[in-house]
Amino acid sequence: MPRLIVVSNRVVLPGGSQARAGGLAIAIREALQENGGLWFGWSGEVEEAVAPEPRTVSRGNITYAITDLTPTEHELYYTAYSNAALWPLLHFRLGLIEYRRNAAQVYFAVNRRFAGLLAPMIKPDDVIWVQDYHLIPLGSALRELGVANRIGFFLHTPFPPPEVMMALPRHERLVEALCAYDLVGFQTDENRDAFLRCVVQIGNGAIEDGSGFAAFGRRGRAETFPIGIDTETFAELARRAADSSEARRLEDSLNGRTLILGIDRLDYSKGIPERFEAIAGLSADSAAFRGQFTYLQITPHSRGEVSQYRALRRQIESLAGRINGRFAEFDWSPIRYVNRSFTRATLAGFNRHARIGLVTPLRDGMNLVAKEFVAAQDPADPGVLILSRFAGAAKQLPTALLVNPIDVDEIANALRAGLSMSLAERRERWEAMMATVRRNTIDTWRVSFLAALANAQRAVVPACEARL
Repeated sequence: MPRLIVVSNRVVLPGGSQARAGGLAIAIREALQENGGLWFGWSGEVEEAVAPEPRTVSRGNITYAITDLTPTEHELYYTAYSNAALWPLLHFRLGLIEYRRNAAQVYFAVNRRFAGLLAPMIKPDDVIWVQDYHLIPLGSALRELGVANRIGFFLHTPFPPPEVMMALPRHERLVEALCAYDLVGFQTDENRDAFLRCVVQIGNGAIEDGSGFAAFGRRGRAETFPIGIDTETFAELARRAADSSEARRLEDSLNGRTLILGIDRLDYSKGIPERFEAIAGLSADSAAFRGQFTYLQITPHSRGEVSQYRALRRQIESLAGRINGRFAEFDWSPIRYVNRSFTRATLAGFNRHARIGLVTPLRDGMNLVAKEFVAAQDPADPGVLILSRFAGAAKQLPTALLVNPIDVDEIANALRAGLSMSLAERRERWEAMMATVRRNTIDTWRVSFLAALANAQRAVVPACEARL
């Protein structure tokens, strides 16, 4: 069997905290363990002088190869282009794009440097799997170095249609770079179709057999692989964590009130201000709901070096203070806003105790928090998932209460419905969602993607430069 090489922006080294390791990291490690492999990417460290070769460490049949970023690379490749230009573009937030030409140049240069470090480590039959938007040009850079192996790419975020993509200066470079891959994977059919439209309208390419594409002298396939979670493991984790000291402390602090739970990284794509306004609307219903619930929003800070995130943090903190100041009693406040991270076990236990999971991103590739909420529920007394229509998970979980995340009144009405829903209806909705979450796991995702990549037509010539 061919060896697998996984390339991601960050590498999770062995010996780290498994309690905090995400499901994706665990899935990648399991994929590498099957036939042996290499995991290559950024170390997470920033150093003035970067070593000319990657640092490697081996555990069992997996080799981890990491490289640092220079301060300039971190500022321009990671912060200024990946997070301040690409991230808002991919989430359709054109007004938040901060484009700097030198940042775009460094973004492509870092991908070329990564390719130069990785290429000598590639064996003729290796299969290469590149992860996410930081590394869109990596396949193209490898092709320029003569790498003809099968190379696949998976995008974890949404993908915009050409009308949105064209807002980014020199956007055609990204479309061309994606065409260097033998297989390009997306979370939903909508995202896949948006990419294929870009191939035609931006790349002057053609669509073949539904999901095949031909452009820039290359042929490849674009297919849908909705990512999942390790469902049974998370369900068992939640069952055990429900009796943990943290979960008991949370339950005791509620004083019999219903728990509404939101878990999100601090990001403008998550729709947190709109949720807070919906909670204000719910709190205004003094007779029916005020004082009967507690909304816990867990939001670890992220990307503090990006101005939009600093502004968002100030906005959310101000909203929480204003809403609590308006509606709180001496023994109750509607919102608990917590800016710290917790272990997966602790979050699983919190999910188990929540009557409502509030997951309302303005746009999301999939959103695994929604699936984790479903998996964590007690089958005898499950909670209600309120889910944005614009999360990829909505396509798989239609029995959630689906809402438009910018419609504050619709979210508030869904909260009222969830708080009032009968046990019979909660069970019926949850059972349908749980069946889907069980069928579409993280293992289903990786197995199906790697099987499709193994069957992809292997590249035989270098192609598809990503020109600056």
